[in-house]
Amino acid sequence: MSSSAPLFETIEADEPEYERRTSATGTINPPPPTNPGSNAARPTQQMASNPGDAESGIAGILRQSAHPLVLFFLYAFRVAAITVYILCGFFISNYVLSSVIVVVLLAMDFWNCRNVAGRRLVGLRYWNQVDDDGESYWVFESRDPSRPANPIDSKMFWIAVYTFPLLWLALLIVSFLKFNLSFVPIVVLALVFNVTNAIGFTYADRDAKQKWANNLASSGWNMGMGGLGGQILTGVVKNSVGRVFG
Repeated sequence: MSSSAPLFETIEADEPEYERRTSATGTINPPPPTNPGSNAARPTQQMASNPGDAESGIAGILRQSAHPLVLFFLYAFRVAAITVYILCGFFISNYVLSSVIVVVLLAMDFWNCRNVAGRRLVGLRYWNQVDDDGESYWVFESRDPSRPANPIDSKMFWIAVYTFPLLWLALLIVSFLKFNLSFVPIVVLALVFNVTNAIGFTYADRDAKQKWANNLASSGWNMGMGGLGGQILTGVVKNSVGRVFG
């Protein structure tokens, strides 16, 4: 599979109220004060300004999340697939039925993570596209860097993306050690799905940061730093980001 320069597009904000309250530094501003003479305002959801402010436990994480339903299903599909795989031998004697259930859960998780959870939780999306010449390349979408993601959503998303491939790898090793080769194809399929999402979103995140660096350098030029100073700033920013994310 060949690769060319990725296309970069922008994902629009999903929730205008949340994006309006979020600054470029990631700090979530409090809602505007309400008029004391008006009717009681609807209670607003309190979100964490950084991961350390989040309450402990699943309920606390969901309360601090900007998209609790999306975050819930991101973990629900993944945990359900692993749980069914581990317990199917105890409760389901039909190998075909248990395999179909696991594969369906894996497919639902792959689609949900790539098209829904990534876009809503961290503002990233990717896919592989084939041009008219038959060459394939990555296509990335990213949200405007001035509208950062909720820190809890971002943290929990990347934990899911990088942790579950390791869990499936451990299950693959256990299958080989126990000579239980009948479920190896399912574990390999799970690894393919999970590793593909991990690589895709890693490259999408790197592409977004490179785009942000290019915009920063361009803004420095437009703010009167043209000539030699603007060239130096552009070169420093691009080279620094290239060394870190390249």
